[in-house]
Amino acid sequence: MKHQPQTFHPIPGVYMQPDGQATVTVWGPLLESVEMVGSPEMPMQVPLQKKEYGYWQGQTVLPPGQRYKFRLNGKEAFPDPASLSQPEGVHGYSEVLDRSFLWTDEGWTGIAQEELILYELHTGTFSDTHDFEGVAERLPYLKKLGITAIEIMPVNHFPGSRNWGYDGVYTYAVHGAYGGLHGLKRLVNAAHNEGIAVILDVVYNHLGPDGNYLAEYGPYFTSRYKTPWGKALNFDDAWCDGVRNYFVQNVLLWLEECRIDGLRLDAVHAMWDYSAHHIMQQISEAVQALEDATGRKKILIAEIDLNNPRYISSVSAGGYGLQAQWADEFHHALHSILTGETNGYYEDFGQMYHLEKSFRDTYVYDGGYSAHRKRMFGASAQHLPYSKFVVFSQNHDQVGNRLLGDRLSATLSPAQLQLAAAAVLLSPHIPLLFMGEEYGEKNPFLFFVAHEKEDLVEVVRKSRREEFAYFQFEGDFPDPQSEQVFLSCVLGHDCKKEPVARQMFEWYQQLISLRKTRPAFNNFERTAVNVWPVDEVERVLLVERNGHNDSVLIAFNFSDAGRPLPALCHGLDYILTSAQQSDYAANRLSPFSVSVFEKKNT
Repeated sequence: MKHQPQTFHPIPGVYMQPDGQATVTVWGPLLESVEMVGSPEMPMQVPLQKKEYGYWQGQTVLPPGQRYKFRLNGKEAFPDPASLSQPEGVHGYSEVLDRSFLWTDEGWTGIAQEELILYELHTGTFSDTHDFEGVAERLPYLKKLGITAIEIMPVNHFPGSRNWGYDGVYTYAVHGAYGGLHGLKRLVNAAHNEGIAVILDVVYNHLGPDGNYLAEYGPYFTSRYKTPWGKALNFDDAWCDGVRNYFVQNVLLWLEECRIDGLRLDAVHAMWDYSAHHIMQQISEAVQALEDATGRKKILIAEIDLNNPRYISSVSAGGYGLQAQWADEFHHALHSILTGETNGYYEDFGQMYHLEKSFRDTYVYDGGYSAHRKRMFGASAQHLPYSKFVVFSQNHDQVGNRLLGDRLSATLSPAQLQLAAAAVLLSPHIPLLFMGEEYGEKNPFLFFVAHEKEDLVEVVRKSRREEFAYFQFEGDFPDPQSEQVFLSCVLGHDCKKEPVARQMFEWYQQLISLRKTRPAFNNFERTAVNVWPVDEVERVLLVERNGHNDSVLIAFNFSDAGRPLPALCHGLDYILTSAQQSDYAANRLSPFSVSVFEKKNT
């Protein structure tokens, strides 16, 4: 049964009507007065009236482009917490936008969750123009690759000209250098017309340190909890209803007004909430209501540093109702096998058994002892289909949080890269690719910022050096503030220039086509997958996929030596050809290879 809200909470911000009338709403339950004031070049003054539940509201006529702030208690004025545009930066005046847009995607209703093949990208480094237009221009290329959805790293307004997006301080404003709110809508519209869904990465667990004025307006933060990035947002303390509404309405801005198909929710384990009605459940219910009303499919994908299936279990089963989560442990198991790295959190991995278990059970640690955490960790996800989990061999975190931002292509051979791609794309989970991996991009993806306060820049530099002190780095330490570091991360898009890159791109196309067209790859139930116990010496992983009168057997050889064809493969017809399998006629699996077989008469 759906939770029934007890009170009505209005949408924060400035909403213009076609006749120029605007409704202005600010949440500030402890304030004594709120006035909307214009910039010196566009002076105006509108006092707001206090309403229920701590909201201040007013009606006025405003032209598009009006610059404004809110003066609090007759003293200092601050930008709008729900600003849609900050043309003067994080400390400047907010801007009133004409939000109208001519959509041409009326036939678009989204895609099924099981059809997702995600492609994560950073707007600033995906193209030489560093904006939404640069992404839109490459949509035909992505369609040719075969992906079905782009997942865009956060785009809300951040300080300076470049940032990963996780230091954003205006939850409702789209960064102007990317193209602003209208640029985002144009990209979504163009993607839908190419048959590609759009997932947006959003950050609801913290705000960045520069330009964050929420605390001036009200109790947006709580001292009850801490996060690794600063103050915890107030989802369950006094006055939390206004905070919860602020974020629920932001979800609806992206999914309803911008027609985005889903959200990737950053680090939801840092959204502390012990109330009876968890904020994740409240968000999922609001999104379900929107989907029911519009007939357009929406999806909520969580990043969770907990092997806790409650977040993605249905509300009727006692869960929070999110549709999917990132499964980092698949990455960790695969990465440690391919690279041999077993430091940091990789100390919990490094054996073929871990990859075998991730293929079979998704969570590697589902109640067992974690040496890295020094405690028992996780719970079983066996009751949930594989399509609830997103897996990858690379992403912005796993590449960008390395000192040198080095991709797998910096150290692995083409055969190993092809094997990594096959492990992800032929797994029973939802696959995610990280921009550029499809042709073996060599440029790094480093951590970068452009903070305006020098003391903050030094804090970032110091923390990065401390984080990687064990590395004993020789040479110039990558400076997060450097523009050159940012430019070094821009994709080279070499798949038409280099033969090896072109061959890699064609391999990804082949794997994606196989995943889309072979019925066995479209059954995500636990009973449809068999994973055979792996020999740590042989390093050959066998996975069977079954569905719709179709069965395939996949042999992944993670050894640097050729291996005899496993007994299970004899008597089956070979269906996937590649230079990797040149020894098949000799009944051997090539080093670092994948072979796919089908049963006779299927």
